[in-house]
Amino acid sequence: MNAPVELVELFAGAGGLGAGAEDAGIYGQGIEWDVNAVATRRAAGLPTIHADVRRHGPADFPRARILAGGPPCQTFTIAGYGAGRAVLADILDAVKRMGARETVDPQLLGDERTSLVLEPLRWILEALDAGRPFEAVVLEQVQQVQQVQQVWNAYAEVLRAEGYDVATGVLRTEQYGLSQTRRRAVLVARLGIPVALPTPTHRPYKRGVPQHEGDPALKPWVSMGEALNRPEPFTVISNYGTGGDPKNRGRRTSSEPAATVTGKISRFRIVDSAGNEQPRFTHSEAGRLQGFPADWPWSGNDIAQQVGNACPVPLAAALAQAVTAPTATAGQDLAPAQAA
Repeated sequence: MNAPVELVELFAGAGGLGAGAEDAGIYGQGIEWDVNAVATRRAAGLPTIHADVRRHGPADFPRARILAGGPPCQTFTIAGYGAGRAVLADILDAVKRMGARETVDPQLLGDERTSLVLEPLRWILEALDAGRPFEAVVLEQVQQVQQVQQVWNAYAEVLRAEGYDVATGVLRTEQYGLSQTRRRAVLVARLGIPVALPTPTHRPYKRGVPQHEGDPALKPWVSMGEALNRPEPFTVISNYGTGGDPKNRGRRTSSEPAATVTGKISRFRIVDSAGNEQPRFTHSEAGRLQGFPADWPWSGNDIAQQVGNACPVPLAAALAQAVTAPTATAGQDLAPAQAA
């Protein structure tokens, strides 16, 4: 790739955020620790450093103008062990202390995956202190409103004190053209330029409400049947909503968006209208439900987990556009960075 490195992506994963950024005309380099995700990214042509983000910093990317990332979410999710939720107060205190340039010991947060949520802030502050601040920031994480959103709000307080305009919130992915109902807690920021969360382009999904009903100014949400090349109709039976009772497994028909795609998507059963078992989702199909092209070159092992961990591509494109679009105050887009 000969395009200039404008964006540095932390915890880059299998390429959802990178692919979305490229759809928005922004090219960058990702840092990813998992060897399988690295294999997928490189097969897709996304520049990637196989490394721990804690071993790098903004000084390694002096011409990058945008920082993006989605720190690991396992310790914040309902399905996880809850280590991140248990030390939320300590995380918020650490964010505040980092903003005051106090030393923070990540080990005090217990599980090292929890401390990774502080890494984007370290990069932002180091770039500021070096006199080469990032012009824009994009962060996204699992939707746990009472936990992750509070972390991003704490980030926002620090960033505003440094001269950034910041917007945070929880976005519904089906409102950005994804054939999946997934919510993500996000933060977007621009240095000295007004910023806002991306405007939805599609209607929100609500069970029982027909696809073509709702705000006429918005496009209909996208169904699984529209996203996949499978004979219709079919029903997907997931592990969600069981309450311990297999009879209560969540169900979505092909005329609806998929439920949240996770690393367990390979366990989802698919049946036709007569209840006959159908082949389960292929890696390509699972990727398409996350907005990836059908020919995305999934590589390595644990592909289902790679798919489930990825930032949905259409959402990534919308977030990238939100931090680069012209504004009434700016008058024009940010100037492109020079080639590294």
